[in-house]
This record gives sequence, C-alpha cells and structure tokens, in this order.
Amino acid sequence: MKKFRLALQVVLFAVLAMGMAGCSRSCSEEEHEIRYEFGLPIDSFRVDTGYVQEGETLGGILNRKGATRTQQNQVSLLPRTEFDVRQLRPGKEYFCLYQTDSVGEEHLCYFVYIPSVRLSEVLHLSDSVHVEHQEQPTRIEQRSAEVVITSSLWNAMTSNHLPVELALELSEIYAWTIDFFGLQEGDSIRVYYDQMFVDTISMGIGRIYAANFYHGKQWQEAFYFENAEIHTYFDGDGKSLKKAFLKAPLNYKRISSHFTYARKHPIFKTVRPHTGVDYAAPAGTPVVSIGDGTVIEKGYKGGGGNTVKIRHNSTYTTAYLHLSKYGKGIAVGSRVSQGQVIGYVGSTGNSTGPHLDFRIWKNGTPVDPLKLISLPADPLPNKYRPEFDSIVHVMRGKLNSK
Repeated sequence: MKKFRLALQVVLFAVLAMGMAGCSRSCSEEEHEIRYEFGLPIDSFRVDTGYVQEGETLGGILNRKGATRTQQNQVSLLPRTEFDVRQLRPGKEYFCLYQTDSVGEEHLCYFVYIPSVRLSEVLHLSDSVHVEHQEQPTRIEQRSAEVVITSSLWNAMTSNHLPVELALELSEIYAWTIDFFGLQEGDSIRVYYDQMFVDTISMGIGRIYAANFYHGKQWQEAFYFENAEIHTYFDGDGKSLKKAFLKAPLNYKRISSHFTYARKHPIFKTVRPHTGVDYAAPAGTPVVSIGDGTVIEKGYKGGGGNTVKIRHNSTYTTAYLHLSKYGKGIAVGSRVSQGQVIGYVGSTGNSTGPHLDFRIWKNGTPVDPLKLISLPADPLPNKYRPEFDSIVHVMRGKLNSK
C-alpha cells in the first residue's frame, strides 16, 4: 500500500511539473510575441527614424545612414515607375532598419519612406534591391450628425469637431435649392455619411447618404440613389435636387461673337479676351434669367453698359450686358425665377449695334455658355420608386436617431 501511494505521488508530481513547464513556455511565448510593422518583424532590427530635410535627396540620406556604395548604385537604377526618388518631400518621415551580423558589424537592411498616412514605401536593400508598396487598409464608419448654424456652414462643422469636407459636399448637394450666401442664424442640418479612417486617423468623408437642411422655415431633404443609370440626389418625393439652365436667355437671330480669349475688338481694333457670347437681336427683345437666383449687380458698367448680374448658387453666376433697360422689379438683392424678364436688348456701353453679351462663371472662372452642359433635372423614374422609397424610409430613421 505504501508503495502504491509513493508511486501515485511520483506520477502526480511529474504531471504537475509538466503542466508548469507548459505554462512557462506559453507565458514565455506570449511575452515574446513577434511584432510586425511594414510587414517586417520589427523587433529583430535596430530602428533609426528621421524626417526628410529641405534639399535632401534619397542618395544623401542613404549615404549618411550607412548604405554601401553597391546599395546606393542599385537604388539609383530603380525605374521611376517603381520608386521615384524625386518625390521625397521635406517633413516626411522615414525609418532605417539595421541588423548586426555574426562578427558584430551593423548593416542597413531596409529604408522605409512614409509619403502619406495610408502608404509606406519599403525599400529592400539586402540581396536584390526592390521596393514594396504597402497600403494601409481604410476603415469606414457610418455616422450621423446634427449642427445648428450661427454664422456659416463651415464654422458650424469646425465648431462641432466635424470634418470640414461635409460643408463642401453639402454645399454641392444643395447648390440648386439653398442660397448658402443667405444662411441665417438658427438654420440647421442633419446628415448621415461615411467617415474614413486609417487606424485611428481620420481620412475625411466618403459618401453622404442622406441630409435634411432647415432653411427659410422649411426642411429640404436629400437622399442619394444609385444604380447602373442614376447616381444623384433626390428629395423625398423623388424630385431631382438639380435644376437645368435654359439653353439661351432670349430669342435671337444669330450669334455674332463666340467665347474666346483672342478676339479683335470691333471698336478698339485690339486683340482682347471676350469671355461671353454675343446674341444679335432687335432692340427691345426681352432677356430672361436662365435660372433661379439673386441679383447681385445692377447698373451701368462702363463698356458693358447696362448690366444685370445674377448669382444662381454657390457655383454659377451669370451676367447680361448692353441692356437698353431693366425688367420690372429688378434690384440688387431681389430674387428672380428661371424665365423671368430681367432686361431688354440694347446697345449701351461699347457696342456697334443691338445685341446681348451673355456671360457665365463657374466657381469664379469664365466658361463658354455654349459648352455648358445642362445638369439633369428629371425626377426619379417610377420603376425605381419602390427601391427608392425603402431607402428613404431607412435614411429618415438614421437622420432622426440623433
């Protein structure tokens, strides 16, 4: 019996010892878990970090960091499509990774250049010199937000620690329905959108799926709809938020002068830009606004004669020159509707005969009115309404969840 007990004690001790040894190995392995960065076991190297200085070249950095002449020569032979050494920018971070050989000598094995948060250029300097382009994965989060406007949409976003890109995108979405120069204190916006991240760093916004803008004592909804034929925003009733311009602001006989930056002026005989289109028409022909907007200028403008200038939205502005007189009720600050008479053809200012000089600016830059592509304004086709209505139902819930 005593022998049996002794044998049992030996077995139990052995099992306990094996368990402790296993635990020790497991704990040791966990403590020494291999850590990877840039696809490399980073703890196997001595890492030296730095930032590209003004005027520095890759060759200069590699030489200073201990690259061999052979390594430098091989790097210089890399095609620009693989690694363009001219693209190094001051202030960008880099890493040099070193290993020590069996005789105690340290060698530069990798040079890692970080041109952006998302991208790492890993230059392999051992054996065959080559470049590995590593892109950090982007994480997308759906987010909702609501802000009250006190001065501007831009300030509302920044004061609420929201991406300023939201202000830019929303101004595009609502460009045809809301006058962003006339926002009032107390206006507000709800929005549901994609926020992009690399690790914990914000990379801006992705798609805005839905928004609801309170302005002028009413709400204006916007819902994004996309399929093989359509990718734009509609209100809750399926009406497009975009509006098309009229093809021309009057009934004209002919175009007497086109948009050009090198026209010989008919009066001064000098070559100068003519960033508009001249429509020849009888004096007194009604001139209409090509779209809804606000009159921002009205008066005699030197060579342009009697002029009306209209801001349609945050993108487009139009002007109507050489008018004989103005339309009824036209004044600076007044709202005009598409097709409303804003003046009549004349020959005021520097003009050789009755005509309308018509001009368009897009984001402050003159564009050719004859090449301006009218934006689609058609409502959503009925065949897509069931799918659209289900999207609207879900998105309204997202917007109102705040």
